[in-house]
Amino acid sequence: MYHFFQFLAYIPLNILFPVKIVGKKNLPKGKAILSPNHTSNTDIVLLIGDLFEKKYTLAKKELFKKKLKSGFLKIMGGVPIDREKPSLESMKKVLSLLKKNKKVIIFPEGTRNGDIAQSGEIGETKNGIVLFAVKSKSPIVPIWISKKPKVFRKTKIVIGEPYELSEFYDKKLDEKTLKKAGEIVNKKLIELGKKCKNGEI
Repeated sequence: MYHFFQFLAYIPLNILFPVKIVGKKNLPKGKAILSPNHTSNTDIVLLIGDLFEKKYTLAKKELFKKKLKSGFLKIMGGVPIDREKPSLESMKKVLSLLKKNKKVIIFPEGTRNGDIAQSGEIGETKNGIVLFAVKSKSPIVPIWISKKPKVFRKTKIVIGEPYELSEFYDKKLDEKTLKKAGEIVNKKLIELGKKCKNGEI
């Protein structure tokens, strides 16, 4: 069903929101956490539509309130999560997906921040992405969306080189450690954003 809906939406989606993707070769085989900056609600649609392999996405639980919409989101890989207080069930779901060698999209900022996208900056990285990456020992793939997508305007999406937070694998994940690891996630994504902004990619 996932690929059926993906195929169905591909042509109209690419007419309305044309995309240029750079660096597809950087996507590893098997499990990975895809870590994009978050410019708008359209981000996830573009990432799902233009990268064929099925991906799962953490999405705020409010989007799953209506039964029909909830069913569609789950078919398309949506994983509901309480952004203020993630449940143990949702955390286990994400770790289970990574254990099964799936790819999960997690916006490190946790919310939309499209106003600063063109500057090559992002907001503070939340702890969630660090917890999932370290506990599952998964590579993180930084992804930069160059600007807030608009109808009939081409959006450039750059996929950076994967990296791992391996120095934290055997450490206790207290607040200090989480913050230090989060700074690395933040730095990697900002570096990619700056290269994109400066025309280096």
